[in-house]
Amino acid sequence: MPKPARPRPVPPPAVAAAPVSATPAPQPAEPPPAVPDPTAAEAPASTEPASAPDAGGAASAGPGATAAAAAPAPTASSATAASAEAPPLLQVPGSVRLKFAVTGQQGVSPLSGVFGELTWQQDGQAYDARLSLSFLFKTLRTQHSAGVIGPSGIEPTRFSDTRKTEVASHFVRDQGQIVFSSNAPSVPLMPGAQDRLSVMLQLGALLAGDPARYPTDGAIAVQTAGPRDADLWIFKVGEEEGLQLPAGDFKARKLTRNARKPYDDTVELWLAP
Repeated sequence: MPKPARPRPVPPPAVAAAPVSATPAPQPAEPPPAVPDPTAAEAPASTEPASAPDAGGAASAGPGATAAAAAPAPTASSATAASAEAPPLLQVPGSVRLKFAVTGQQGVSPLSGVFGELTWQQDGQAYDARLSLSFLFKTLRTQHSAGVIGPSGIEPTRFSDTRKTEVASHFVRDQGQIVFSSNAPSVPLMPGAQDRLSVMLQLGALLAGDPARYPTDGAIAVQTAGPRDADLWIFKVGEEEGLQLPAGDFKARKLTRNARKPYDDTVELWLAP
């Protein structure tokens, strides 16, 4: 008996794939037409040069300075920071030795027969200053300052004041401190700080380098360190005076620092740049 034929498998019906619409590639957008700046078009040309915002002597901008006018103007804070960072113009005095007579009063008795000597030595990088007062063959007092000469002028590293014993102050710049050998509390070191000897040399360098920067009735503030403390000394700039001295006639500017508390020092300097 013949076997029945096996049924053939029926293939699954073909499913038509859904047509996918091709998305056209985006065409590059045309740039919008240039629109003229109404501010630039309507602004009239300046008939007078604009004055500079700072007092540093910058040249005034003329009518054709369109690019400069478009730049943002510096703010007051940035101008102040820039002027604070700019080193002052200086003319540090050359090495010299000065001998002079000392006048004054000790207690109720006037000083007589006292002589002073100021020795200043510098090579453009380092300096050494010494001021001594003597009577006959005895040294009464000595002040000594040593340090370097940098972009801001004289930069002390050590100051000492010797009468019977020596006391000193140290300018520790890497720590930003002034340290005293008398075990007095250290104080923060301010930019341009000086000691009681170097301050008059630094003031002389400032006035000689840029006298127009320090007009009459102006003020110069300098942190000034003694052997036991440091304070902000404010010197008032006076008018030019004529001095007749044994070394000749000089035109000098007087600087005065007034005492601010009991037993404080009043300092008067005549600087002849």
